[in-house]
Amino acid sequence: MTNDRAALTRSDLAPLARAALGAGRRLETVTRLRGGSKKGVYRLTLEDGSTAIAYVWSPDEDYWDEPPADPCDPFSHASGLDLFTASHDRLGAVGVRTPRVLFTDSTRALLPGDAAVVEDLDGGSLEELLHRDPLAAARPLAELSAGLTAMRACTAPRFGKVAVVDRGGSASGSSCEALVRDRALRDAEEAAAREPRMAAVRERLDDRVRSLAAKVRPRARHTFVHGELGPDHVLLDRHGRPGLIDVEGLMYFDAEWEHVFLRLRFGRHYDALGVAGLDDSRLRLYTLAMHLNLVAGPLRLLDGDFPDPAPMRAIAEYNLRCVLELVRR
Repeated sequence: MTNDRAALTRSDLAPLARAALGAGRRLETVTRLRGGSKKGVYRLTLEDGSTAIAYVWSPDEDYWDEPPADPCDPFSHASGLDLFTASHDRLGAVGVRTPRVLFTDSTRALLPGDAAVVEDLDGGSLEELLHRDPLAAARPLAELSAGLTAMRACTAPRFGKVAVVDRGGSASGSSCEALVRDRALRDAEEAAAREPRMAAVRERLDDRVRSLAAKVRPRARHTFVHGELGPDHVLLDRHGRPGLIDVEGLMYFDAEWEHVFLRLRFGRHYDALGVAGLDDSRLRLYTLAMHLNLVAGPLRLLDGDFPDPAPMRAIAEYNLRCVLELVRR
């Protein structure tokens, strides 16, 4: 797709705002928020200064060149209203906060795509607070840890996306570790085609992935996880209370998958979220697999017209260095 995408305007979003917030309300301004690559995220400001957030799922808002989502693949493209509402409802059921849903629309009569309007948690992100005032971040970190504990207590005998498992279905594949192994091998192949440094160690990488996967023992139950929970995916309200966003990819999977990502994204602040009892064999496999995916995915995104390429290049480069370090050990 060419780089001619236009953000939705006030006129475009006014019908959605009226349907969600009241026919007598007037939409004053619209701001497309940065960071979204699978959906459009817009702040709606009304005549009285109050705000809400609009999510819009449409091809023009999705910068990933991905095939249609396969609900039975936990790692398939996590985008869409159905995934969002299922994950939102499951979080509410276990007592974990996410922005309150005010309105949803799947008719495509208001916009050329599915949409939702949610409350605006306008206290900034936990990531911003951790940089600005780590001491003040201690309370939301503790609340986030409590939320993760509640999620970890929610388990299922099957693994897969929340929208599938909560409706009685199951993911394809024999196990979480087999899915991670197979995706890691695909990511290594894909990244090697774009990055010479990866190509130079490709054979050793494949051997390492298979060796780590062979050491993982079977598991009977699976944990409710976010899967991509960084501090930028935790928003704060004006009282500093956290809420999770970007929830479409939530699934029942291994807790180790969650904690590998938490450790990567929270860095020195991870200790406030860490838990005992994680399986070392899974952690080793999932760490390498996560780094591989964070090379392959950003490089693939950069083939297209993503409007903010520098952070994606930085993500790919950092994780490439991590992969090269791991494969040398």
